[in-house]
Amino acid sequence: MMKKDQQRKTKAPRPQPKGAGSPARRQRTKPLQFLREVIAELRKVAWPTREEVIAYSMVVLVSVLVIAAVIFGMDFVFTKAVLALFGVES
Repeated sequence: MMKKDQQRKTKAPRPQPKGAGSPARRQRTKPLQFLREVIAELRKVAWPTREEVIAYSMVVLVSVLVIAAVIFGMDFVFTKAVLALFGVES
């Protein structure tokens, strides 16, 4: 068993230092080329219409209000229950 462990340890590849044998460094993109690529990608985006943005925003706002009301209700009920359980008057 120990021989197998030693063999595994000796067969494992050793990590090489970063300078030795590492692939060549990639060239950095110049800022102007980067902006051109960003603009090209943004042209491919399917932007929502104004009506879609308004509809999605309303869905989010209503959802947030409903979830906030549920959390408020649960907090109120549990607070009253705990205070009643310990006999504290509020």
